[in-house]
Amino acid sequence: MTSQSPPARRPIRSYVLRQGRMSNAQQRAYSQLLGRYALEYSTHALDLAVVFGRSAPTVLEIGCGMGQATAAIAQAHPQFNYLGVEVHSPGVGSLLKLIEQAQLVNLRLIQHDAVEVVEHMITPESLAGIHVFFPDPWPKKRHHKRRLIQPPFVRLLASRLVPGGHVHLATDWQDYAEQILEVLAGEPLLENTVAAFAPRPESRPPTKFEQRGLRLGHRVWDVVFRRKAPQ
Repeated sequence: MTSQSPPARRPIRSYVLRQGRMSNAQQRAYSQLLGRYALEYSTHALDLAVVFGRSAPTVLEIGCGMGQATAAIAQAHPQFNYLGVEVHSPGVGSLLKLIEQAQLVNLRLIQHDAVEVVEHMITPESLAGIHVFFPDPWPKKRHHKRRLIQPPFVRLLASRLVPGGHVHLATDWQDYAEQILEVLAGEPLLENTVAAFAPRPESRPPTKFEQRGLRLGHRVWDVVFRRKAPQ
């Protein structure tokens, strides 16, 4: 009898790909602009200076949603490069349209799983910052294992930051905020910039998800850590 290899373990995804309907404008932007402003996923590391045509501090944003906050941040801080990662096509189409409208030369995006992008396409100590605003909270306890912010991924994120680089997360779910704070505090490469939760930085514009949460009476928690300087 020949032995068979065990089946490959299916990774736990922090998202479910929904077949959301794209508006005509989103579909048009997706069809016409994807090749201009988006990068294809690859298992080879990016040369960020080549991607943006210049050497500048680069910030990675994971989960751009519909892209309004992402585009606003990039427009307000032209001295930084921004690389967005989003899996949902309507959001990608929306952000592509915003990039074109504002002619944002410092913003590019990748439509792929963020864990694989960070693992394969981002080199160690190459990022000035990482933003994760309002990740899916997976509120049911049995689904908490799907939450993006887990110790192995935070360890990977921390390794991609330059010393002094920041990781900024925001959520309107209190138990997820507490988990995020605990996980980041447990990562040896990181240190909190404040005692616990941070005041909302002026550099983070309100997102659609935040405004919806506030209408529902939710609070918003910001967590801002930085990579420790080498000893």
